[in-house]
Amino acid sequence: MVEAQKNSYQGPPRHHHTSLKKPLWLVLTVSVLSMILICTHMSPKHIKTSSKTLSSAWLPVHVRKLSDEEIAVRAVVRDILKTPPFITQNPKIAFLFLTPGTLPFEKLWDKFFTGHEGKFSIYVHPSKERPLHISSHFNDREIHSDEVTWGRISMVDAEKRLLVSALEDPDNQHFVLLSESCIPLHTFDYTYRYLIHSNVSFIESFVDPGPHGTGRHMTYMLPEIAREDFRKGAQWFTMKRQHAVIVMADSLYYSKFREYCGPGIEDDKNCIADEHYLPTFFNMIDPMGISNWSVTYVDWSERRWHPKTHTANDISLEFMDNVTTEAMSTHVTSVGEDGDELHWPCKWNGITRPCYLFARKFHPDALDTLLNLFPNYTSTAV
Repeated sequence: MVEAQKNSYQGPPRHHHTSLKKPLWLVLTVSVLSMILICTHMSPKHIKTSSKTLSSAWLPVHVRKLSDEEIAVRAVVRDILKTPPFITQNPKIAFLFLTPGTLPFEKLWDKFFTGHEGKFSIYVHPSKERPLHISSHFNDREIHSDEVTWGRISMVDAEKRLLVSALEDPDNQHFVLLSESCIPLHTFDYTYRYLIHSNVSFIESFVDPGPHGTGRHMTYMLPEIAREDFRKGAQWFTMKRQHAVIVMADSLYYSKFREYCGPGIEDDKNCIADEHYLPTFFNMIDPMGISNWSVTYVDWSERRWHPKTHTANDISLEFMDNVTTEAMSTHVTSVGEDGDELHWPCKWNGITRPCYLFARKFHPDALDTLLNLFPNYTSTAV
């Protein structure tokens, strides 16, 4: 277009003054060329989408024209968040266990639950084999399940199965996702008050600028999920009922992770769906409604793909006291050879409180030691 204008322009008559027009033409030409260079510099290396998609992908949300699906999702989320939560006479916490089979710490959980019947619900998603139970609290609590593969979208699918099963009970007001290696760190009363009276969901969401954080963002996720919105966090969440409903209502952002978050989809990026979907989703739709840290303690000091597993030899009253009283959350990024740590204080309704209600990963051989110590290391009041 610039070239066409340039060829058709014959210049002014010789007797006209050109001192104003020529500099203006030069300024416009330089400006256009500069914009072309800037856009070329900013464009991703491996984009395989149409030029129409790319032209809208780089625009901010308030400038880029939203699709019908995006408008619908935002409208639904906005209405759900504006609707006051329906508080029942008997609010309960739904404990959602995501496990391959039998729960090795069922006896410890039984001790945790006993005496508080009516204030909790239990749902178990066994992905490989039906568990053998030793506690009446867990009998017949299995839901319809399917195979789960670590790092795949099937992990998120299992979480959603647990949530939708628990949502059928209107008394379930808060939802806790746990693994077979998780243990409780406090008494049931303390945990109940901490969660039921919290003004946020405890979902970890932070920026990891390294290769296993923002580096996992796929260009295929554009334009709905921009690189600057991409977040990382632990999958072990606790969630208020409003947020659980929103997760079940979402299909747009979930579909992006289902299709484009997995090993080998783009170059050597190993996108782990359960580490990014909920942290990114809530960062985009309700960033002020989440804690940005998880109430489930893990130890990433070994800097491996999975956190440290604590055996019986690691467990002592001093160790448990340190974990249950920790008031600073730790987030490990993938920046540098050994990773960087991010720290910030844990605030419960604006007040500094211990960060963790649960902990993982624990080896089954630690059960007897934990049973002997529980509840000596727990707190009784928020």
